[in-house]
Amino acid sequence: HLLSSGINAEWPLRPGGAHVDIYISEVPLSLRDSTSSTITLFSLLPHEQRLSVQHVAQARHPLSTGTVKGKEQLLAQVGFRRYVVKPIFSQHTKSNKHKMERFMPVAGNFVASFYAPITLTESPAVLFKVEEDGSVTLLSTGTLLSCDPDRVVCKRVVLSGHPAKVNKRSAVVRYLFYNREDIAYFKPVQVRTKHGRRGHIKEALGTHGHCKITFDKPIQQSDTVLIPLYKRVFPKWHFEYF
Repeated sequence: HLLSSGINAEWPLRPGGAHVDIYISEVPLSLRDSTSSTITLFSLLPHEQRLSVQHVAQARHPLSTGTVKGKEQLLAQVGFRRYVVKPIFSQHTKSNKHKMERFMPVAGNFVASFYAPITLTESPAVLFKVEEDGSVTLLSTGTLLSCDPDRVVCKRVVLSGHPAKVNKRSAVVRYLFYNREDIAYFKPVQVRTKHGRRGHIKEALGTHGHCKITFDKPIQQSDTVLIPLYKRVFPKWHFEYF
């Protein structure tokens, strides 16, 4: 607000590379006399004041220790702007769907996604953690990947059950569901086992979640039946300038 109070919106435009002298009025004496204070002047491109989902490619700093949980409050420095966010972490792959990581990976590259102002130019990105005593700890470094709300981040959950009775290619499975309504809802989903068998739910048995499943090949009594489920997730809404 110090700069905006001294800037006239009717200033004529200047070409790139031109030398411009800027005079700021109404600067507090404490800021003027301070030797440690620095004023940074910058301009924004069109729409860079709008909020979007920002993705930054990161790598864990070698000196960073400890566990960082997803949606934990962190301090993000992207370019010349710094803000408090609650990011989610995902794998850095070339596919159009990316698996969410519950914690910040210790090794390898990953992507942190959070709500922040749009940045159109390539910029460095750094994540910090603010300690209880007010000190700042460096967590990871990287660059801005994109500002894209359409990037799909999926959370993976696996339901597991055990065969209670096996008859060649069909089996009665328990502990996979606990009521008939869930069985009817997930009936179109393909199931698989740890040994590579694939099958489909045929019908519900009883009222306690038992179901009959038919597989492509005979299964063993010791096998485990799995249903992988995916849900799109978004960063937790939190944004404030630091």
